[in-house]
Amino acid sequence: MSADPTLRLSVLDLSPISSGSDAGEALRNTLDLARLADRLGYTRYWLAEHHNTAFIASAAPEVMIAHVAQVTERMRVGSGGVMLPNHAPLKVAETFRTLEALHPGRIDLGLGRAPGTDPVTALALRRSRGAVSANDFPELLGELMAFFTGEFPANHPFRRVTAIPTGVPTPEIWLLGSSGFSAQLAAREGMAFAFAHHINPGPAVEALRVYRETFQPSEYLQEPMALLATSVIVAETDERADELARPMDLTRLFLEQGRLVPLPTIEEATNYPYSDFEREHIQANRARAFIGSAGTVREKLTSFAQQAGVDEIMAMTMVHDHQDRRRSYELLAEAFCLGD
Repeated sequence: MSADPTLRLSVLDLSPISSGSDAGEALRNTLDLARLADRLGYTRYWLAEHHNTAFIASAAPEVMIAHVAQVTERMRVGSGGVMLPNHAPLKVAETFRTLEALHPGRIDLGLGRAPGTDPVTALALRRSRGAVSANDFPELLGELMAFFTGEFPANHPFRRVTAIPTGVPTPEIWLLGSSGFSAQLAAREGMAFAFAHHINPGPAVEALRVYRETFQPSEYLQEPMALLATSVIVAETDERADELARPMDLTRLFLEQGRLVPLPTIEEATNYPYSDFEREHIQANRARAFIGSAGTVREKLTSFAQQAGVDEIMAMTMVHDHQDRRRSYELLAEAFCLGD
């Protein structure tokens, strides 16, 4: 089966921290992987926002965007995403205007509405219980866009506030989500939409269909534009890919149990004393991922992209060894003939 020439590939990076390593190495690995992805022909490279999580070093995507954009030349670089309720919209606007000024035409602002962490950490971020429980993402989004456009109503208290630096184009804006709510909001506001299949695979196809069918053109976007983010692990054989996926399996199991530890080794994951229930749960979690040889993953991803109606897949690869992660993205690029 030949690769789909219209399918673009991108990278979602959480800067995973492996057992025996530390956060500094994880962040340096991100820069190394970004250089590789840029050479291989990936379309964009997004950095996540997570907090209070022992196996993820990506807490400040805006900082890493600046570093990644500095060491790459071609790819778009952005947030996957900035969790908007954690931040003042003015600060987000000024941060991303600064990034756009430094790297013109290469910056994406992906916006999410979840806290990216547990409730207590969300309270530490948002400073009040009312802010943690508030369902005000559409209002925050409207405020953010008004700072970018300068189009506050005449009686708005922020009308005289200007997001600096001025004279900078608005970066490409994406709404992130794993539910129908986010799809409907992106469609109504006429914005690009990224579905987090790796978080919630079930609604992906339907949510993307709703987005396309209800999309309203806007000053930001005339036609619907969507991508699907998902877990991908590629190796030389299906069997080797299955081995590489075991640390991710165990990490997800631990995460659901409230156990926050660095990404285990293949040996640690293989030798863990799983109960029958845990093994069944791991197999169910594999529905979130595309795992196998280059040919296996190419076929599955191409088919699923067609079902979901997207022409861009954003791959998140969580394996213990950085060299295995590099090789996974190399094999994926080869499978889809990137750069040809």
